[in-house]
Amino acid sequence: MPAPRLPSPWPALTRAGAYGTLHGGHPGDPHLGLTVPVCTPAEVREALDALAQTRLRATLLVPPPLAREEPDALRTATAAGHEVAGWGTPLNISGLEVAAGQPVTAWALEEADLTRAPLAFLAGRGVRPLPLPSPTPEPGLTLRVAPNDLTTELPRLQALGYRPVPVRDLPGLRPASRRDLLIHLYRRVVDDRFARAHGVVPLTQRADAVMRVARQSVPGGLPFPPGTPAAELHIHSPRLVGLTARSALAAYRAYQRSLRDVARALRERPEFADARVVFAVTLLHGPLEKNGFTLVNLPPFTARVYGLGFRLMRLAYGTNVAPSETEPRLAWMEREAFLSRHG
Repeated sequence: MPAPRLPSPWPALTRAGAYGTLHGGHPGDPHLGLTVPVCTPAEVREALDALAQTRLRATLLVPPPLAREEPDALRTATAAGHEVAGWGTPLNISGLEVAAGQPVTAWALEEADLTRAPLAFLAGRGVRPLPLPSPTPEPGLTLRVAPNDLTTELPRLQALGYRPVPVRDLPGLRPASRRDLLIHLYRRVVDDRFARAHGVVPLTQRADAVMRVARQSVPGGLPFPPGTPAAELHIHSPRLVGLTARSALAAYRAYQRSLRDVARALRERPEFADARVVFAVTLLHGPLEKNGFTLVNLPPFTARVYGLGFRLMRLAYGTNVAPSETEPRLAWMEREAFLSRHG
């Protein structure tokens, strides 16, 4: 029986900046790196038409053979302000540059193609690998949208507060670092696993939305019978850290708007239809108190455990802003009072 094949280390190494791989922009900025893969001349024309209708620019991901088939369309894309990046097996970069009429400085590799040979080939020609696309829109990251989805997806992104731009124009775009890999691993191993285990529902579709919510039983110490259905608030920490780095006022306003997202979830999502309490264990209890929540001190041991978790989270996401409070507390509010104020 053959030995099991070990996973390639290159996807992880590129997230740490191997061969100059780029990392997304500022996590608190609404700009989004829009990439559009085009495989045929028809897809090039379709993408350019859709982008022209919305007056947006993007990074077109172009396989080198397409440059021979559709050089005029690629030159038109360049004249319209779009970025042309390579896509797929890297070869004939000069031919792609001639067809586009601009230097090709970035290349999209699929995760399965992240190996030493293509990475070294690109590095030797001064071309940087693009960040792997995000599966969902995230401030500062890249998103891949097929040409036939542009007419519906672009208005949706704009309505959610995103500003799609070519990847080269992302504010804060830079080479990845080892810290970026560590943050990625922390999110996959800690945040995502916690969310799956506790049924955390993301309410973060908007570019500045920072709240998530999970159905739980009411915690001890509150004036409700054990097992009373409740909605527990959770923060999208990377986004809040990014917003705070931009502006404390912008972060506070985003926090306020996100409470309305929670109210909508309580009204519309069936899993929260019977939740009688909204609560959170948090260091950010000051804003919650101002928004009608009652604060309760945690037992000393529980407070130390949560405090350690919050310190680890701050270390992982790299915020330099010290919290206004150092002691976590339990904040709670009855459902009807919450809906009356935020719904």
